[in-house]
Amino acid sequence: MRDPRYDILFEPVRIGPVTAKNRFYQVPQCNGMGYRDPTAHATMRGIKAEGGWGVVCTEQAEIHHTSEITPFIEQRIWDDQDIPALRRTVDAIHAHGALAGIELAYNGMNGSNLYTREVPMGPGHLPVATFTHDPYQARAMDKRDIANLRRWHKAAALRAKRAGFDIVYVYAAHGLGTLHHFLSRRFNQRSDEYGGSLENRTRLIRELIEDTREVVGDQCGVVFRMSLDELMGPVGLHRDEAHDLIGLIGDLPDLWDVTLAGWENDSTTSRFEQEGYQEPFVTGIKKLTAKPVVGVGRFTSPDLMVRLVRQGVLDMIGAARPSIADPFLPRKVEEGRIEDIRECIGCNICVSGDFTMSPIRCTQNPTMGEEWRRGWHPEKIAPKGSDDKVLVIGAGPAGLEAALALGQRGYEVMLAEAGRELGGRVSLESRLPGLSAWNRVRDYRVFRLKQMANVQICLDSPLSADDVMGFGFEHVAVATGAHWRRDGVARWATLPVPVAAGAEVLTPDDLMQGQRPQGRQVLLYDDDHYYMGGVLAELLAKEGYEVTLATPAADVSNWTHATLEQARIQKRLLQLGVRLRPHRGLLGIGPEGAQLACVFTGDEELLPCTATVLVTAKLPHDALYQGLLAQQAHWAEAGLRSVTLIGDANAPAPIAAAVYAGHKYARGLDGPEDTGDTVPFLREVAQLVPWTAAPPA
Repeated sequence: MRDPRYDILFEPVRIGPVTAKNRFYQVPQCNGMGYRDPTAHATMRGIKAEGGWGVVCTEQAEIHHTSEITPFIEQRIWDDQDIPALRRTVDAIHAHGALAGIELAYNGMNGSNLYTREVPMGPGHLPVATFTHDPYQARAMDKRDIANLRRWHKAAALRAKRAGFDIVYVYAAHGLGTLHHFLSRRFNQRSDEYGGSLENRTRLIRELIEDTREVVGDQCGVVFRMSLDELMGPVGLHRDEAHDLIGLIGDLPDLWDVTLAGWENDSTTSRFEQEGYQEPFVTGIKKLTAKPVVGVGRFTSPDLMVRLVRQGVLDMIGAARPSIADPFLPRKVEEGRIEDIRECIGCNICVSGDFTMSPIRCTQNPTMGEEWRRGWHPEKIAPKGSDDKVLVIGAGPAGLEAALALGQRGYEVMLAEAGRELGGRVSLESRLPGLSAWNRVRDYRVFRLKQMANVQICLDSPLSADDVMGFGFEHVAVATGAHWRRDGVARWATLPVPVAAGAEVLTPDDLMQGQRPQGRQVLLYDDDHYYMGGVLAELLAKEGYEVTLATPAADVSNWTHATLEQARIQKRLLQLGVRLRPHRGLLGIGPEGAQLACVFTGDEELLPCTATVLVTAKLPHDALYQGLLAQQAHWAEAGLRSVTLIGDANAPAPIAAAVYAGHKYARGLDGPEDTGDTVPFLREVAQLVPWTAAPPA
């Protein structure tokens, strides 16, 4: 039963001619599937509608072939051929009573048109604003181009209406589209009626909103999405100017969707911002318009949601990442199951799907992106196929998830942990600077497991192969984790580097377990390139060590470009006084310091240090698994049918991969064996068009 405190969240909200059944609003969110995986995308959105979201939106949909953002995979609404795939998404959303929204986008100078090879256009002659720094420029749009854009946008809006969408966006947010570029003085130096004053820079926005209302406003709510601040001071769009814009066109759209620019500010990781961090920017918007307002801020707490509505900050609670971590968040609030919410940890592994052009994934929700491909539902799982008992060894992220999913299926499960604490690497890493929210991975699963009578948890239980053979379990999952190497082996050096006797070498495991360098001058060598190197450099610098971070990459924590936090990591380290040495490979460690080499020229240098911290590769803890395999001839007499290595013990990877591995094991325990001879998931294969010979050259 719903707690009356949350009744306000389930009030309907009118958006022009349509009405959302509640205040839960899944804002547009990229997912790495787009036009390539339309059924997978539709199923994922349908699951969210089933989970109770009043509005479920697509990601941005490219409206025209003169503006596409290859290699990124978004939706397209270029012509009528795209309508059937979009309609499939609409139907999946409508099946559960939610409104379907589409974000029409003309990216302009944010894309190089690598697929269509059309010349990009924008407000001025400027290089394209892509994160890959493509060697192309956009040309300045003339009046005919602007007239064409208005016509193309109207045509796309009409297609959206025919596809069945209830909400159609005019998009000017995140620094990602032409409307934002026209609005921001950083990009718009025009001297005609579309440049100069704020009113002129808003002109195209006004025209497109009016055009969209004209062609679809009788049936569809018209939503305007804009960024309130580029966080660049007067050189860029800032909050005061955004407020003035709202004063100019406050009641023109049917709803305001407000964000920060760019995407790295709008979807900041929990390492750098807390839940609700955008509230100061959104506060006061409702005083400027009579229309409803939706905003975001990685909202996971229903109490915060209620406060924001009651205090008149927001009318609708926007969410992208929280709706990924738990598509059923609204339903759980409505049913009084607050404790069952899988809270977003703000790691942005979901964002990496877009940057790697791969289906979205989530650390908390292993079913994300697999709803259609594997038939995985976030709240439903097939009952057990036998009365077999399962032993899960290791209570890190893979073991916890395996035990939880097996328990949900009804299996009798024993979860054995060698240590005295559940969580494995999650418990250790969540104590590092900025990563406290990551303990939600552990806490959610431990809470659920402790409610299950069919799951037994045993701490302080190191096991040998002989122990396991004598227990009488039919199935064993070995999730014993991994440890960081201390020999320098990783990407740059695939063979151990020389370490002189007496040289102090530490690993992340040492630091996380409380050990510290004896001297104060520390080299942290990062050939992992994800978050760990930057986090540990921050930890040591804050504790007063003189830290140098060396890496073979061009910048620190290089892979975190895909999680939108690399610039913040590098800025923080510089502010803390950490010396950065990019393009440096490790040759050896001696009593005087570390020998480094430029990865390009080979030029060597001795970097003096009293201790070296190696953030390199990991080695899986698979000795127990190998011991059990050695006794395979005796499995039958012990009643043992299968032994499976999962998570980091199988192959070290991000926490999301470990959680996925545990879930996959539990789902497939009594299914057909995956021999690798067939593709184990569904995929959509392109239909060939009739072939015609190419014209002669």
